[in-house]
Amino acid sequence: MGVTENTKGLILAMASSAFIGSSFILKKKGLKRAGAAGTRAGVGGYTYLLEPLWWAGMITMIVGEVANFVAYVYAPAVLVTPLGALSIIVSAVLAHFLLKERLQKMGIVGCVTCIVGSVVIVIHAPQEHALNSVQEIWTLATQPAFLIYVAATLSLVLALIVHFEPRYGLTNILVYLGICSLMGSLTVVSIKAIGIAIKLTLEGVSQIAYPQTWFFLTVAVICVVTQLNYLNKALDTFSATLVAPVYYVMFTTLTIIASVIMFKDWSGQNASSIASEICGFITVLSGTIILHATRDQEPPPPQGTVTWYISGDSMKASENEDLIALRNSDFLEP
Repeated sequence: MGVTENTKGLILAMASSAFIGSSFILKKKGLKRAGAAGTRAGVGGYTYLLEPLWWAGMITMIVGEVANFVAYVYAPAVLVTPLGALSIIVSAVLAHFLLKERLQKMGIVGCVTCIVGSVVIVIHAPQEHALNSVQEIWTLATQPAFLIYVAATLSLVLALIVHFEPRYGLTNILVYLGICSLMGSLTVVSIKAIGIAIKLTLEGVSQIAYPQTWFFLTVAVICVVTQLNYLNKALDTFSATLVAPVYYVMFTTLTIIASVIMFKDWSGQNASSIASEICGFITVLSGTIILHATRDQEPPPPQGTVTWYISGDSMKASENEDLIALRNSDFLEP
């Protein structure tokens, strides 16, 4: 018995999430090493380009994105996109062990909540409408509703880059990830068009000669480059445990909104299914809020306890003691 196309897409999407989740950690470690040796990416530095570990993360991310791209060829976007939640679990667990970014118990609850919301979305997702050519996708892309969405998206991205990034980029995670997610929603619809073109071409109906195919390819390249640039800044500035889920929620939400507008995914669905999908979104958002609330929470030191670090080579904890002895002669006057 052969494997169905949806099963192939499901397997590829899960593999993609594993690779992408791992890439967050590899790139984060590379960025930290590069930041220690030169200018950080968060303030405009590019020394991370000389760091092998960052390139390992980049290669891992590329493999994940390729798997994700192929998954769109075999399965609908409403199935592939929400499965990106798996990358949250991968990155959070690896960050806990490799980056020492503590994942609190409530953070684990947040991760599980994100997954539950994603499952709800997948279960109630609409069936993909069959498209037989890139020209059909171009007709959908040039409808007034989607053109308004594109104009609004590009306007928001421009505002974030020009106005908000210089002022709040280093303190508000939504600036960098907002740019990534907005551009990402345009990336997915372009990738979907390219995937359909490749699939039809492999089936004997060539789509290479159509200019729309190359237009979608150009849009995808521009959007991906922009995403990577601002994702690097987000990873260098904020905790990987936080970046992964927030990016997932924003990216998935905007992608499905774009898909609903362009491909009219909700047409023909009943109110119950639409309500279930909205509840799924709210559940995922709740998980992200929980993760954000438990970010980097460290237990306060017990009252009455003082810890002294002297030149990094001796340490003494005092509890109800009157005297602390200095054990390094550098602190003694001649």
